[in-house]
Amino acid sequence: MAGGDEVSRALDGWVARVSAALGLEPGSVDATLVLDLAREVAHGVARPAAPLTAFLVGLAAGRAGGSGPDVHAAVETVLSLLPGPDRGTDTGTDDAARA
Repeated sequence: MAGGDEVSRALDGWVARVSAALGLEPGSVDATLVLDLAREVAHGVARPAAPLTAFLVGLAAGRAGGSGPDVHAAVETVLSLLPGPDRGTDTGTDDAARA
């Protein structure tokens, strides 16, 4: 298994490569924000919801203008929907469905 630095370099390289291929500004993607969102959704809803949610956030942010603040606003909206003590209401899923 790769060490943390190796994974970080691979991730940074991948994000840079995909960003360039999609015509996005270098460094315009807050990978930590997206990964944190995916983790929260995977744990709070279900694993398959994580990539779908990341796509929906990107789509919504792009439609709103595509700026960093647009991405952050979309992420905050999604996070407010997740179940939890300081979050929105329950999604109707149970722990068994979160596997």
